[in-house]
Amino acid sequence: MDITGNTIFIPGATSGIGLALAVALHDRGNTVIVGGRRTELLEQIAAEHPGIDIVRIDTADADSIRTASAAVIERHPELNVLVAMAGIMRVEDWRDPARFLATAEATVTTNLLGPIRLIAAFVEHLQTRPDATIMTVSSGLAFTPLAVTPSYNATKAAIHMLSESIRLQLAGTSVRVQELEPPAVRTGLMPGQEESPVALPLDAFVAEVMQLIETQPEATELQVERVKFLRYGEARGDYAQVVAALNSSDPHGKAEVAEPVTAP
Repeated sequence: MDITGNTIFIPGATSGIGLALAVALHDRGNTVIVGGRRTELLEQIAAEHPGIDIVRIDTADADSIRTASAAVIERHPELNVLVAMAGIMRVEDWRDPARFLATAEATVTTNLLGPIRLIAAFVEHLQTRPDATIMTVSSGLAFTPLAVTPSYNATKAAIHMLSESIRLQLAGTSVRVQELEPPAVRTGLMPGQEESPVALPLDAFVAEVMQLIETQPEATELQVERVKFLRYGEARGDYAQVVAALNSSDPHGKAEVAEPVTAP
């Protein structure tokens, strides 16, 4: 993905990483369309950031995805980048199905079915563009599990393998697949995460991601240094220690381990 000159749709971008990335990409000369469920937040974003377009979309609802995608393509036929950003992260207790099943189902619907449906809605159009990108969003927890969020971990692991697989299928087309792998970032994804001392500040994370996009436009995985501790534990041979360190760092699941480690 080039750093500028794109038309980019980012559903699930009314707050947190999605919104910060949308603003940063808009500031670099891209046309950006932000999607979300809450109309008042969308209108606020449009007012505060002139030039950013908005569309209402609920990525947990298949009909909403179909309606919104058609509207985006009609208004922006030059669209060449989809960033499947929306996701939820909730604590689950798998010792009692009454305390996890509904949450697990909602997590799979939002974090896995949502991106699958989004890609299905846009992939045909993206193949008509001369230079297009699908950016998926997984997590460091796709590679090292946080005990209190089993379904979140599983959906992000699925997004990683989905990204690897569709990249193979889209080889030879104009569409590249990039996977963004955040560590814990100071956002409202989990209660208390915005104040977590071991989570990466949001502005620092987005600045590093923008640098990666600019300097590594052909990268298949966008990895800030902070996430490599989790991403490469198995490859380094210290996976058990990484799992132990992650799960001793924050019993409430509000943060990931902070040590940056160079990838092998």
